[in-house]
Amino acid sequence: MPAEIDVTIVGAGVVGLAIAAELSLSGKKVVVFEKNRTFGLETSSHNSEVIHAGMYYPENSLKAGLCVHGNALLYEICARFNINHQKLGKLIVAADALETKEIEKLYRQGLKNGVQGLQLLGQNDVKNLEPGVHAVAALFSPETGVIDSYNLLRSFYGRARENGVDFIFNTAVVGIAGRHGSYQVSIKDGEGISTVSSIVVINAAGLFSDRVAALAGINLQKTGYQLHFCKGEYFSLDPRVGRLVRRLVYPVPEKAGLGVHVTLSLDGTIRLGPNFVYQDTIDYSVNENDKSDFYRAARRYLPSIGLDDLTPDFAGVRPKLQGPGESFRDYIIRDEADKGLPGLINLIGIESPGLTASPAIAQYVAAIVAGHF
Repeated sequence: MPAEIDVTIVGAGVVGLAIAAELSLSGKKVVVFEKNRTFGLETSSHNSEVIHAGMYYPENSLKAGLCVHGNALLYEICARFNINHQKLGKLIVAADALETKEIEKLYRQGLKNGVQGLQLLGQNDVKNLEPGVHAVAALFSPETGVIDSYNLLRSFYGRARENGVDFIFNTAVVGIAGRHGSYQVSIKDGEGISTVSSIVVINAAGLFSDRVAALAGINLQKTGYQLHFCKGEYFSLDPRVGRLVRRLVYPVPEKAGLGVHVTLSLDGTIRLGPNFVYQDTIDYSVNENDKSDFYRAARRYLPSIGLDDLTPDFAGVRPKLQGPGESFRDYIIRDEADKGLPGLINLIGIESPGLTASPAIAQYVAAIVAGHF
């Protein structure tokens, strides 16, 4: 590993890997530090693997623009690099007249955001598409799908390495100090603490990105960069219930998330989730006592399931900028030049639709990086 680096990336989740793959084409010396033993072991491997379309987010927000752009890029990447995926489509269902008004709002929002192919459906249309789903109306999103997230991660990683990016695993960044137009990045591994010099530092540390920002002297409370851990649990349906749906089925979204919905994996597993539970620590356990809540939520639109059909499956943890009861917060993706830290690029609060948006985020960040060389 060279002592002088052009670009340091902190974190090898899907966003860090996508940025590494994008920057590997620039001819710059790029090094990725990851505290875990390999890539993608946290948020990137604890999610529903859904390719989102982008209708949920406010117009002109980073979440909206990067999701819509990322959706198109991701399908192109899947085709080009033979990554398994299925463009299943998704129904956002309404159980009554009030919820129908909500999906009509989502439809209008999706059109503003540039989401392709959205359709409002009546009750008979829903029955024709999904006979097992109860709804008085639905919003259909044909551009929503599912992806083999591990092979996406592996593709980004492999392309970055082939183009000369160095990945240093089992190594945590423990200090960032600006000095004479570059950064002294302190790293800790099994042999102790050492320092490298880097012109640009990209903070793509996911769940710990606020802490990495703090290492550079950024006040988290003053800037609003403080993250909240929000766990989402999933329950799987017993295979004996059969293929109840052929598409993803979502309820009207809740304030902190998209509500307990039905997802389909590429291997045919049907899952319900996620819920949202704010917590102080990272905990991937699934509370079996939550099964009744999942059952009640899903039975509103999937009436044929029984309580005993549900089995605890897995959980993920979202790095949320919004705390309990707070309103929408957009992604933070910015060069911190106005804080006296030019070349420090923070990515904070990259929760869903982060996987979908990852290739678009990579292009966005690469454009910022280019301004420093």
